[in-house]
Amino acid sequence: MTVTIWHNPRCSKSRQTLELIRSRGVEPVIVEYLKTPPDEAALRGVLAALRLAPRDLLRRSEPACKARGLADPSRSDAEIIAAMAADPMLIERPVVICGSRAAIGRPPEAVLAIL
Repeated sequence: MTVTIWHNPRCSKSRQTLELIRSRGVEPVIVEYLKTPPDEAALRGVLAALRLAPRDLLRRSEPACKARGLADPSRSDAEIIAAMAADPMLIERPVVICGSRAAIGRPPEAVLAIL
């Protein structure tokens, strides 16, 4: 089964998660999501695999999140997904996808459940 990681090489958790996957003998497909951002459909698919609401995949500490008012509970799921598609820095990282399952690598060991 193919394992894919939405990876940011500048993020220590993303690097640690990638190394953990490789240490299990798996060479994942690496998608540098800041260079190749997921579209809204891909985000919806990952959210379904994660079994999370869009705001649970949102990096609330990002200045763009605060600037756009995305933490406001009145913001719709569609607005949050559109914002993440437009600015992938708003997506929590790393995301690991394996088949129909996905996990956020925070902590990195969280991805072991889907490998």
